[in-house]
Amino acid sequence: MSSLQQSASSEPITAARITADLRELGVRLGSTVMVHTSLKSLGWVVGGPQAVLAALREAVGPDGTLVMPTQSWQLCDPAVLNEAPEQWWPTIRENLPLYDPARTPSQTMGAVAELFRTEPGALRSPHPHRSITALGPLAEQITARHPLDSPSGEGSPLGRLVELDARILLLGVTAAKTTMLHLAEHRADYPGKQNSTNGVAMLVDGRREWVVYDELDVHDHDFVEVVDAFASDTGLVRTGSVGEANAQILPARQLVDYAARWFEDHR
Repeated sequence: MSSLQQSASSEPITAARITADLRELGVRLGSTVMVHTSLKSLGWVVGGPQAVLAALREAVGPDGTLVMPTQSWQLCDPAVLNEAPEQWWPTIRENLPLYDPARTPSQTMGAVAELFRTEPGALRSPHPHRSITALGPLAEQITARHPLDSPSGEGSPLGRLVELDARILLLGVTAAKTTMLHLAEHRADYPGKQNSTNGVAMLVDGRREWVVYDELDVHDHDFVEVVDAFASDTGLVRTGSVGEANAQILPARQLVDYAARWFEDHR
């Protein structure tokens, strides 16, 4: 653990402390919770990501289901990522690894999510770029279906989470990380709404092929604004501290309903 993380904490943060703080915030036994977290923000956590996961599992209990985004942007079309010279793109497309739910690492999701996807019993959805991992009694129901061309739409795990009346937990991250709001983008009608093209290496009839598809062009530039408005207008956002981190818990269904209308009025 870095010296910066150590110096940012007033005391060592234990798994028991995190669990107690989560309960105080409003995480309930048996609940379904989609978690976005920054390990560093929690303070000097004794045991690091392993302790955070233990605390989260204790907070929801054996009848609860934890969910985290475990996206793997590194497998996107190089034209989408725009991180390599265009003349390299054909070579990249020919050599990118196939998506493997058990082995493909997540990217930019943080240390807790990366550990979570490897937890015994965790199930990861089949989308090669926008996978969701779940652990608990509802994990299979949440992750079984994830359409390639609708990674954040009604048929995705996000749609299942709304149907299941899940909660969204933000631990030390801003509302810009609220993946669930992409479902509201699918539902809303706003100026400039459009699809964009992506691609991925897949097995088709047993042969490796580069598959091109269209998906909604999503944005998060106004996610903080919409969540602030939702909190102010509905009073349904609970805030508090977990360890050293600022935390929020939000109801997914009500947030998506509100945000879809908000996007239509404000985008």
